[in-house]
Amino acid sequence: MTDKTNSELSLEGVERMPLKSFAQDAYLNYSMSVIRDRALPSVTDGMKPVQRRIIYAMAKLGINYKAKHVKSARTVGEVLGKYHPHGDSACYEAMVLMAQPFTYRYPLIDGQGNWGDIEEPKSFAAMRYTEARLSANAELLLEDLNLGCVDWMPNFDGTVDEPKALPARVPNILLNGTMGIAVGMATDIPPHNLTELLKASIYLLDHPEASVAQLMKYVQGPDYPSGADIITPKAELLKIYQTGKGTMRLRAVYETSKEGIVVTALPYQVGVGQVTREIADLMAKKKLPWVNDLINASDQNHPCRLIIVPRSNRVNVDELMSHLFATTSLECTYRVNLNILGLDGKPQVKDLATILKEWLTFRSETVKKRFTHRLEAVNKRLHLLDGLMTVFLNLDEVIEIIRHDDEPKATLMAKFKLTETQVEYILDTKLRQLARLEEEKIQAEIDKLHAERDELTGLLEHPEKFKDFLKAELQADAKKYGDKRRCHVVERAEAKEIDLNSAIPSQSMTVVLSKMGWVRAATGTNVDPLSLSYKSGDSYLAHAVGKSTQAAVFISNLGRCFGLPIKDLPSARGQGEPISTKISLQPNEFITTVISGDNDDYFLLASDHCYGFLCRLGDMATRMKGGKTMVTLEPNATMLRPLPVKDPEKSIVVIVSKQGRLLVYRCAELSVLPRGGKGLKLMKIQGSKLTQGIDGVADMVCINEGDSVVLHSGKRKLNLSGDALQERIGPRERGGEALPSVMQRLDYIDVIPATPVEEAKDEEAPADNGAAAGGADETAEDDEPILS
Repeated sequence: MTDKTNSELSLEGVERMPLKSFAQDAYLNYSMSVIRDRALPSVTDGMKPVQRRIIYAMAKLGINYKAKHVKSARTVGEVLGKYHPHGDSACYEAMVLMAQPFTYRYPLIDGQGNWGDIEEPKSFAAMRYTEARLSANAELLLEDLNLGCVDWMPNFDGTVDEPKALPARVPNILLNGTMGIAVGMATDIPPHNLTELLKASIYLLDHPEASVAQLMKYVQGPDYPSGADIITPKAELLKIYQTGKGTMRLRAVYETSKEGIVVTALPYQVGVGQVTREIADLMAKKKLPWVNDLINASDQNHPCRLIIVPRSNRVNVDELMSHLFATTSLECTYRVNLNILGLDGKPQVKDLATILKEWLTFRSETVKKRFTHRLEAVNKRLHLLDGLMTVFLNLDEVIEIIRHDDEPKATLMAKFKLTETQVEYILDTKLRQLARLEEEKIQAEIDKLHAERDELTGLLEHPEKFKDFLKAELQADAKKYGDKRRCHVVERAEAKEIDLNSAIPSQSMTVVLSKMGWVRAATGTNVDPLSLSYKSGDSYLAHAVGKSTQAAVFISNLGRCFGLPIKDLPSARGQGEPISTKISLQPNEFITTVISGDNDDYFLLASDHCYGFLCRLGDMATRMKGGKTMVTLEPNATMLRPLPVKDPEKSIVVIVSKQGRLLVYRCAELSVLPRGGKGLKLMKIQGSKLTQGIDGVADMVCINEGDSVVLHSGKRKLNLSGDALQERIGPRERGGEALPSVMQRLDYIDVIPATPVEEAKDEEAPADNGAAAGGADETAEDDEPILS
């Protein structure tokens, strides 16, 4: 069956090509279709196809700025039925954008009804409810439409023609700006000021080789409809216009009054409601302690009026606003990508000078076509009037021929040397138009047309006259439609977020953690955590001393770290709150200790399987509720308490193994791992012994030079002075020296600082910034010193 089917298949007339080539060509065709017919605007009239078709359809319907508003559904139906066979909602949305004064710098459509607002741009009513007509600004695109200067093409079904491009009298590509996403490329063109663009165009006519820097004497930068300040440095603006790419920063405008700080202008497409919600959210989270109240006083006369009331007159207004610029939409960044379709129909990112040059080329060709079309019409009319004047000079004879000749047309052509067009016009002329008064009117018209023909011919034949005419038109349009800038280009310092800790009184705090995972914070350092009340069945686990401006870092049995601001912890007047309500713990995970300090403080993190590393407290203090894995633990390994390291270069590690071996080396031999990990071997111990739990780290401390240590084993203790420890300092990779047999089972290590502790510190609770359960053990009275 299969063989028979294959034998009947014929490949005659079928083009063969590799699948890869076919896929590449098909994708290229699709992408170019999207680029040219949907996403990117043309340098000629600055419009995408759907926008051009909407404007043209409204013009054909006669819905200009002098006409009455017409239902939007009528316009959309005209567009879809004749020119743009796509979705009605997409067509209507494109129409809405051209009518929104907060989206378009110079709206092309005058809408009536609900066309959305700055808070909800897409909250516009359905097309059956809204009405629209063209705005006066649309005349800048349509005024020359019927003057023979437009190239036409058939619509999608070939029933009517539509313009390839509208005869724009201004560089609309930069006037209102646009954005679009194509295949493999996108465009983001900001709006500009009409007066500035036309002045730059006039300068470019006089100086065709003008640079972007010279044109920027006229074009200061984008001019957004919202009126915020452009704070992008001028050097950066120049680079953007030279390369066609970059980012633009807009900042809200504010002034001070008796009411407070009054914001009068916001960045592009940012609403007062949005900013109000953002600031209110910061206030609710207690992240804006300098603001007392927020008032949205916007109304019809003042579309943007947001009053920020400082907590007192001592608040630095400039610093407060700088903080708000950094944390809210009062300052926004906008992408610039001048990617457009050039005169050759190809997409390209162009600089300012190239865009204006190409538009001026298009405008020049358009005006030349207009002149040529008018000159043809003038010559045609003069040709007819010349024949009509011949009739007046021989009126009686012409009438006689018409009355008696069987073929008056041929006779008139032969006798008076007239063309067929002239004779047909004469024969179609009514007799009453051949009166003597009409002769005078015709002669006056002939004289006027001769003058117009001479003027048109002069403009077409003399480039300087033609250039002067173009400049005069641009100047007239600038005077009629131009306006002042709304956005000012100003130099401003970079916005900086205020450190919230600077607004919080810095005071000593003691963070207490219980065995059941309840946490609280007490003011001061002279707090005895053991004397605090705990829930039934609960008791003290660990504590840490820090500042109210610092973070407390909680470390779990799985080697994960969680950071919480001490100021946000519950008061120690009660029994606290479960730590699990503030962080997300995994199954079988629990907190083993807590530490605190400055972000630059170093700690030694290690496991009893003899691996460890150094890291900063700031590396551990993550704000994520899910925490951060800092220590990678081996199977059956247990986290040791974190050890504070005063100086990573000079501090000394003292470590004792479970089998009674002592090793001393400098902290500098350990690696610093900001992101955490497993670390390096702290001591040479056989892996099999670690796995079986026979050996491992019994205890370890990190001391300063000159400090002494006391090793405790039951009631016995071994004192090692600073000098004795200095003599034992060696490489990290050793197995250590054996301790006396009576010290083989170490309980813990005490540190005796070389510098005497101040009396005030003696009153404090035991604070090792990460003490393990039980705090400091007391030494029995009958302890026997073994070795000094």
